[in-house]
Amino acid sequence: MSERLRVLVVSHGHPAMSLGGAEIASHSLHKGLNTLPGVESIYLARVGHPVPRHGASALMSLRLAVDEVLFHADDYDHFFLSNGDTEAIRRDLLRFIGDLSPHVIHFHHLIGMGMEALYALREALPEAVIVVTFHEYLSLCHNHGQMVKRPSAQLCNSSSPISCHGCFPDIPVSRFLRREEFLRGMLGLADAFISPSMFLANRYVEWGIDAEKLSVIDNGIVMGEAAPVRDLPVPSARRNRFAYFGQMTPFKGIDVLVDAVSRVPEEIWGEDSCLMIFGGNLERQPAEFQERLKKLIDDAGRRVRFYGAYQNADMPRLMRSVDWVVLPSIWWENSPVVIQEALHHRRPIICSDIGGMAEKVQDGRDGLHFRAGSAQDLADRLSDVLVKPEAWDRLHATLRPPTGHAESARAHADLYRRLLKDRRSPLGAAQYEAAAQAVV
Repeated sequence: MSERLRVLVVSHGHPAMSLGGAEIASHSLHKGLNTLPGVESIYLARVGHPVPRHGASALMSLRLAVDEVLFHADDYDHFFLSNGDTEAIRRDLLRFIGDLSPHVIHFHHLIGMGMEALYALREALPEAVIVVTFHEYLSLCHNHGQMVKRPSAQLCNSSSPISCHGCFPDIPVSRFLRREEFLRGMLGLADAFISPSMFLANRYVEWGIDAEKLSVIDNGIVMGEAAPVRDLPVPSARRNRFAYFGQMTPFKGIDVLVDAVSRVPEEIWGEDSCLMIFGGNLERQPAEFQERLKKLIDDAGRRVRFYGAYQNADMPRLMRSVDWVVLPSIWWENSPVVIQEALHHRRPIICSDIGGMAEKVQDGRDGLHFRAGSAQDLADRLSDVLVKPEAWDRLHATLRPPTGHAESARAHADLYRRLLKDRRSPLGAAQYEAAAQAVV
């Protein structure tokens, strides 16, 4: 293409207001694209309660960068991933898109924006390429996209209206069937899909996404200066500071981790080992989980230190006091940003042996695996590294570097250009016509 490649990156939240992995990934892509010659990126992020809407328009700025815009959307149906405020989409979003006239529209999540936004933009800009990045299994799973069964918390291996009804018996099978048909039809309007992990990609292919339309591209992170290795008080001191970074939700397995810490024998744990918890939103979790976790933390006593929520910009400073990063998630995960942060700061990782975690963390090279959900198996891994100080040195030497935001952006831009080239062919036009019929 001789003209500049114009890309609109759409996110379900702005990392300045909603700190999550998908928000960070989408914003890093936006910044990475703007480092490339011949590429221009605009960032559009959904915002909602408690941020009030300004005036009649859903478009807002809130003093962000000139190439970053907010779109206020609160009328959202979590079951159908649907935005009921189609008037704002038609009046404000389409006007904004019409003025911008992007070659590529890249959705990182459709939460809040809704499938209606994808449909409206497809109809308004038939020549543009539309890409959707999957960050978890939300289209497959109504249980927060985690693919974890209710109430047992067992891992779910496949999605179907009948199995979903088993988790939500108050929702009829027929309604889950309508959900699946609606989401398949809407997603069928996209030209391509991206998954940051092969594991998640395979799940979507099993669900029915065309494998030829799905690419695996790592999320990139903006890498500043890496935090130095923690200074040991004496040469014989151990690498015994374990850290958890993330939300305090049942799916993240923080209760498994605290339980595991209490199971390590006193003669191995010693006086100076500790688990450092950096996380928030515990107060928003089910009361039963809050009570269980608080009891586990009380039982662990001085072994656990709770530091509360953090901002992504705090990571370099926090990592200075950390030796190991632990990811005890009980769901499959996809590509947790904390893995990339740990790799960047060269902290070995101890993680569950499932899904995107097992894929992103090579056992014995980047860190160690333990059996997902097993507090005793995790306790055994903690004990191993405490009694074998050479384990940290060995893993620290073999950690792989993460993908940077510019490298990830180049891979995305290459895909965009290939899609645009295909889209302008007669075959590409015919494929769009067939997809459009699916939701008429």
